[in-house]
Amino acid sequence: MPSPAAGEVLVRVKASSLNARDLLIAAGTYSVEVPPGRIPLSDGAGVVEALGDGVTRWQVGDRVVSTFQPTWLYGPFPQWGELHGTHRDGWLTEHIALDEQSLVAVPDQLSFEEAATLPCAALTAWSAVRGVGPGDALLVQGSGGVSVFALQFARLAGARVLATTSSDAKARRLSALGASDVVNYVSTPQWGEQVRTLTGGGGVDRVVEIGGAGTLSQSIDAVAYGGQIALVGNLAPGNGMDVTRFFRRAATLRSISVGSRNDFEQMNKVISQNRLRPVIDRVFPFDEAPEAFSHFEQGSRFGKVVISH
Repeated sequence: MPSPAAGEVLVRVKASSLNARDLLIAAGTYSVEVPPGRIPLSDGAGVVEALGDGVTRWQVGDRVVSTFQPTWLYGPFPQWGELHGTHRDGWLTEHIALDEQSLVAVPDQLSFEEAATLPCAALTAWSAVRGVGPGDALLVQGSGGVSVFALQFARLAGARVLATTSSDAKARRLSALGASDVVNYVSTPQWGEQVRTLTGGGGVDRVVEIGGAGTLSQSIDAVAYGGQIALVGNLAPGNGMDVTRFFRRAATLRSISVGSRNDFEQMNKVISQNRLRPVIDRVFPFDEAPEAFSHFEQGSRFGKVVISH
């Protein structure tokens, strides 16, 4: 049982969720060396059970959720600091002691399982769609956590959202969430051209790019002149970018670094005001955590994979 030091709180973890980086960490292929025995998962939610000396932000019984980058509180991106699951023990545990500054409050209407989906995927999507509004068109790829959150946030902002997917069943679910058009990338490998056709030849103002080298070429086809491609997450390696074609688009390429605690709190206000509910693919009990990793790795999910503690 960890004991909270001065400025720390002890959290009884109620739920955690998986992200793509967690598979790489478990496989030993992550970009940062992870010491043996490190407790995994960066995202979790729970209840404050004890306070260290000097804690003022929280009281015992408060419902809290982790921040992905514990030391990035506000302002521009500083650098990649110490993250849970790599440099620090993560949230796949019963209790965790951590700095009171590296937590935010759980939106009232959300369960712990729903709150555990927010720290990485939701905040990444929030940062990726920032500035999109009425009259804009945005493209999301697939139906993973980031893409589904991006669809939800963009629709709240009044933007038109197009999506790609691999099956008719997922297409129907994306449409139900507000996607105006869904392109099957299996039957339409050149989906970038199809997206331009669906937007009257103009293309989308922003692409939330999650595929990396495997999809970047099509994203360049899909993006409007002067538009933006937001690079998200642990992208597939390789050379998928024709610099000349990209240059002719006069587009912007922007990497997304999740977000600060202040960004998280702003996002949670919008989630609360609009009663937004995260989309959860499946919840696994704590003693089936390995099965949760296997299910996530299969890639057929729609939304987030969660572990209930």
